[in-house]
Amino acid sequence: MPHAIPTLESKMEAKPVGSYPDTKIDVLIIGTGLGGLTAALECKRKGHNVTVFERNATINTAGDMYFMGLSATRFFKHWPDMAKRYYEISLHNCWIETFQHNGNRMFAPALARERLRAQGAPEGSPPPGIFQMRPLVYKMFVDEVEKQGIPIHYNHRVVDYFEDESRQKGGVITADGKRHEADVVIAADGVGSKSQALVGGVVRAKASGRAMWRAAFPYKIVEEHPELKKFWSVMQPGDQPIVRTFLGPGTYALTLSRKDVMVWIINHATTGSEEENWNHTISKEEVLKGLDEMPYMENDKWAPELIELVKNTPDNTIVNFDLLWRDPQPQWVSPKGRVVQIGDAAHSYLPSSSSGATQAIEDAISIASCLQIGGKANITTATRVHVRLRFIRNSCAQKLGFSNAELLQSTDWNKVRIEPRLAQPKLPSWIFSHDPEAHAYDYYETAAEGLKKGLAIQKDDIPPNYPPGYKYEPWSIDKIIEDASKGIALDLGEGDWS
Repeated sequence: MPHAIPTLESKMEAKPVGSYPDTKIDVLIIGTGLGGLTAALECKRKGHNVTVFERNATINTAGDMYFMGLSATRFFKHWPDMAKRYYEISLHNCWIETFQHNGNRMFAPALARERLRAQGAPEGSPPPGIFQMRPLVYKMFVDEVEKQGIPIHYNHRVVDYFEDESRQKGGVITADGKRHEADVVIAADGVGSKSQALVGGVVRAKASGRAMWRAAFPYKIVEEHPELKKFWSVMQPGDQPIVRTFLGPGTYALTLSRKDVMVWIINHATTGSEEENWNHTISKEEVLKGLDEMPYMENDKWAPELIELVKNTPDNTIVNFDLLWRDPQPQWVSPKGRVVQIGDAAHSYLPSSSSGATQAIEDAISIASCLQIGGKANITTATRVHVRLRFIRNSCAQKLGFSNAELLQSTDWNKVRIEPRLAQPKLPSWIFSHDPEAHAYDYYETAAEGLKKGLAIQKDDIPPNYPPGYKYEPWSIDKIIEDASKGIALDLGEGDWS
């Protein structure tokens, strides 16, 4: 089988490291999430001088599964070794099977790529993306960063950001009191980034009232229990992985059976023990009690197979992750333009959006490209142009995440029996068909001219990388919560969101 990833054609010519001249731009990247690691690689490829700071002693490559959108993988054409490895580790042969929460099967197993393609991808095109295992993808990125000789300084916890335009520098202060400067600082350090104080104030997190129990453990534990293995089997022939979805009243669960790992994820109302922390674990007894006491299930409990899976989950494995909401905000750049946020530092996502990792990677590709186009003399323009190219797209993707959460938690089986697509989160073509690198090169000058004229972002004469026909209007989580309390469905707004 050829080592290639599903791709839509890009007009960008493949240009590996060494193809671009040295820009003399010193870039300091804070954080080693997928956004930070991609920024490191793409800044290196675009000719910038890169240094990375990580607050911990190592990079955290733990975790379970997530969805990687097609728009975030096009840049692999410049990184052939990564493209080959990405194909090898991806769940491109994954299957999907859909159940009601009680175990009644609603849709038989089908290849995930066919289910995803049915979301509206053009005939003959690849699916919108691929399920991935976070530990494998992170390790791939880390290995490439190290292979490229990009310095990562560990145990460098950033406590403050600053900029000095008189010296044309941005910088950070680490916990040991030292100051570190660069021509531009990319804040890729997540929702708690200290850059918020400089860039635009702290974006207040709001409780969604929801959380997720998540667990990942070796599949051999399933194999040791014949009754578990009978239901939680992988697909045959070929030991292919399978994602099973369980859609219930006000809740849903996702599982992955793969020869090396078993993953389960359950959405639930907050209980008081959740934290926005991937290292916060709870006992399976707490989960089992929560499953048994879920509302609207007095006479129609969870599938016994799911209950048994939780019972056999190893200790210290289950994370109870709080799902917090944050309003979209366009201030991703510091007043003088020397500090720019990407990924969760700029825009956080609910897991149901299927866009968090995708958009962080897109951000990284875009900012590296904008800096290369603008050059060292125009860094402050480049960072602002980057935001003009990215903000509305991310605002729409964030809002779509709320809509998808509502869909998964409120499945109408009468409608789903007629139209199965209604049981699947939306993964529209305006998301997966986007090429962030080509977009930057095509429209940098137009966005820069709009910036110079003082036009609002939505006034730039640029084809939308968000729903066709959409007219941007500011929105807030408070309004969504208020409408939900009144039984009013989320209104995505004008345009084609399908």
